[in-house]
Amino acid sequence: MAEHESDGGELIEVGGVELCVETFGSREDPAVLLVAGAAASMLWWEAELCERIAARGRFVIRYDHRDTGRSTCYPPGRPGYAFTDLTEDALGVLSAFGVERGHLVCQSMFGGIGLIAGVDHPDRVASLVFLSSSTGGPGLPPPSDELAARTHADPDPADPVAVVDSVVASAKAYSRGSPHFDETAVRALVERDVARARDIASTLVNHYAIDFDGPARGGFGDITAPTLVVHGDLDPVFPLPHGEALRDAVPGAELLVLHGAGHDVPRPLWDGFVTALVRHTAGDR
Repeated sequence: MAEHESDGGELIEVGGVELCVETFGSREDPAVLLVAGAAASMLWWEAELCERIAARGRFVIRYDHRDTGRSTCYPPGRPGYAFTDLTEDALGVLSAFGVERGHLVCQSMFGGIGLIAGVDHPDRVASLVFLSSSTGGPGLPPPSDELAARTHADPDPADPVAVVDSVVASAKAYSRGSPHFDETAVRALVERDVARARDIASTLVNHYAIDFDGPARGGFGDITAPTLVVHGDLDPVFPLPHGEALRDAVPGAELLVLHGAGHDVPRPLWDGFVTALVRHTAGDR
C-alpha cells in the first residue's frame, strides 16, 4: 500500500494504474466493494454510510474509478480503457486486500461492471447488487422529460464554481423532486470532490466516451451470484421499469424499491438499504 491522501484514502497500483481506495471495518469480515456510477468518485459512497455498513460486520471498500478523484486520469475525451478494464480494476482492488470473492455493489451505468464480473469472473463474485441500474434492453422507458429540462449544459472545467453548480443541479434533477434531497449536503460533497480531483475536465466527460465491450461469456441470464436489485421509485434516469426488467433478467434476483428515492440512496433511506445489504451479503454464499 502506498501514500495516504488527505481525504483518508490511499493510492495503490492495480494493473498499471493508480487507484485511490479507502476501507472501513475489519478485514476478517465479508468484503463489500462499492462501485460508484459514471463520473462519480468514491466520495459519493458517503463515509457515514460506509461506516454503518461496516458496523454491521462487513469489510467495506470504496475507491475512485479512473478519471475520478485521485485515481489515474486520461486526456479529456480520450479515455484509454473500456468497461472490461474497469471491471479488472474492481477485481484488482479486491485482490489488493487479499479478497478472493467479494460482494459487489454497482451503481447506475457501472452496473455494467457487475454484469461483466458476474458473467466472466463468477469465481470472484460472492453476490451482486445493482443499484439504480438497467439491462439497457429494448422497450424500456427513456429518461424523464423533467431530467432533460433541468440539467445544465457542460460547465467550463476551468471554473470550479461553475462545475460545482452544474453537478449540484444535475444531482437535484436526478433526485426527481425527492423529499429527501438535501442540497446543502450535496453541495458540500461536490465542493470537496471537485477540489480533490486530479483532472475535473476528464471526470466530466471520459466515462461517457468509453466503449461498452460487455461480457464475453453471456449476459444477465448467465449470472449465478445471488443478486439484489435496488431502485428508487422516482428514478428519472432509469425509471422503475428498468429495475423490474433487471430483476426479471437475472435468475433468482430480488428487487428492493426505495420509495421516495430518485437515482441514489438518500440519507433517510440508509437504514433500510443497509439492512437489506447486510442480509444479502450474509456469509460467502
